[in-house]
Amino acid sequence: MNHNGHHDGRDDQRVVITGMGVVTPLGHTVTELWQNLLAGKSAARKIDRFDASQYAVQICSDIPESGFDVEEYSHVIDKKEARRLDPFEQYAVAATWQALTQAGLVIDESNRDEIGVLIGTGLGGLIVIDNGYKALNEKGPMRVNPFTGALMLPNMGGGQVAITFGARGPNFCVVSACATGSNSLGEAYEIIRRGDALAMIAGASETVMTPFALSAFHRTQAMSTRNDDPTHASRPFDATRDGFVYGNGAGILILERLDFAKQRGARILAEFIGYGATDDAFHISAPVPDGNGAKRAIRRALQKAHIKPEQIDYINAHGTSTILNDAAETAAIKEVFGEYAYALPISSSKSMLGHLMGAAGAVEAVISVQTMLDGIMHATMNYEYPDPACDLDYIPNTPRAKQVDIAMSNSFGFGGHNASVILERWKN
Repeated sequence: MNHNGHHDGRDDQRVVITGMGVVTPLGHTVTELWQNLLAGKSAARKIDRFDASQYAVQICSDIPESGFDVEEYSHVIDKKEARRLDPFEQYAVAATWQALTQAGLVIDESNRDEIGVLIGTGLGGLIVIDNGYKALNEKGPMRVNPFTGALMLPNMGGGQVAITFGARGPNFCVVSACATGSNSLGEAYEIIRRGDALAMIAGASETVMTPFALSAFHRTQAMSTRNDDPTHASRPFDATRDGFVYGNGAGILILERLDFAKQRGARILAEFIGYGATDDAFHISAPVPDGNGAKRAIRRALQKAHIKPEQIDYINAHGTSTILNDAAETAAIKEVFGEYAYALPISSSKSMLGHLMGAAGAVEAVISVQTMLDGIMHATMNYEYPDPACDLDYIPNTPRAKQVDIAMSNSFGFGGHNASVILERWKN
């Protein structure tokens, strides 16, 4: 073993990642997303799904309806059935197909009872709910689509994936606001470690682009109103940051017990070695200013990975671009890592991707794996004005080559939810 012999070297306790898939505003495949991140491209733009001219927030990181065609996946899901789904369910199916394909994992009678699904979401089927309300108000109760009751449920991303691919192991839905993606991966890791599945389809999916959701999140005062300059609106850790830019997407990873992956000859992308989850117990939307909850999640993940703080080579930060969150996360990192915090490269994918809400942590875990595979860390874009409260190395504006052996990905959500996951480059 390469770090203190964690799990005593037992293959039935070790969990590896063998496949990844994404649908994001910066690309509908991992390759496309990764190339755009390294190129410093921003997904932020004016909202065009509906007329947002009367809204205080008029920008988003959306996947345009014209930009994603679920019919491209008609070889795995019936066209008519696919069109009925909320976009968050469509994205989950699409990202899962990509991840299973990369993993070379065929789900069949020999293994389907041992393969589970854990796909979280912050909000569930918002578009389906929105359409249902419209039908109710405009045409009456008998005109609400009979599928609405099922398709609006948060668990139906995972439900639809199980139905589509035939996975019959544990299946439920984590909902912890913006920590959802990381919590989903962490809980899937624990399901495998405790022996309840050989493999898990894990991650999160989100669709938030409705007028109601836009209004609601703006009222929390956490969103950027830099409407005249969308591509520079998300500026994590920068002194002039004024909030996040929100968007849609999904990230799915295939987690497997090491012996199962080896037995089927899978190419292993990375090992999942640590997970910590805590709560601030402080405020519904603001983090504890000193980052105490985040600090405890990071410490717990390090303990469970059996590694020292100095063994972390890179952090993919939660880095939302809100005044409070970036300062609290920085404080937590300094508290845990001490002097080493200043030598530790950190970047925020949200500077380009925007904030994919519940899906953020899952997509950022994919990005963290890709960072280790390629030996390059993407930049935090739009970092122009240093903030005395945020004084670490955020890899400003230019990607940086570095061999990353161990990466950490952090996610923190409304409700005080904190989750930290630790991934290791596969060397065996």
